[in-house]
Amino acid sequence: MIYGMAADAVVCIHLGWIVFLITGAYWGRKNRAVMAIHAAGLFFAVISQVFGWYCPLTDLEVWLREKQNPLAAYPGSFIAHYAEKLVYLEVPPLIVFSLTLAIAAFTTLIYLKALTKKIA
Repeated sequence: MIYGMAADAVVCIHLGWIVFLITGAYWGRKNRAVMAIHAAGLFFAVISQVFGWYCPLTDLEVWLREKQNPLAAYPGSFIAHYAEKLVYLEVPPLIVFSLTLAIAAFTTLIYLKALTKKIA
C-alpha cells in the first residue's frame, strides 16, 4: 500500500514537473533561480529525447509500482502511459520531440528578452 501511495505521489510530482517545463518561462523571466532550474530541466528533456532516455521519475514510479505489485508496472515512458490515455491518441515520439523543441525555443526567446532587458 505504501509503495502504491508513493508511486501515485511520484505521478503527481511528474505531472507538475511537466507543467512547469511547459509554463516555467513565465516565472523564469522574472526570477533567475527559477530560470536556471527551468532551463536545466528543458535541456535535460531535449537531451533525454535525443538519446531515448526515460525520465528518472518514470523509473522511480515503475520501481514503486513493481514493489507494490509486479503486475502493476508498465513498460515505456510516463507520457506514453498517462498523457496519451488522457487524449486517447497515440502520439508518435517525433511529435513529442518536436513539441519539446518548440517549447525550448520559445523559452529561449523569452529568457533572452528578459536577460537583455535586465542588462540594458
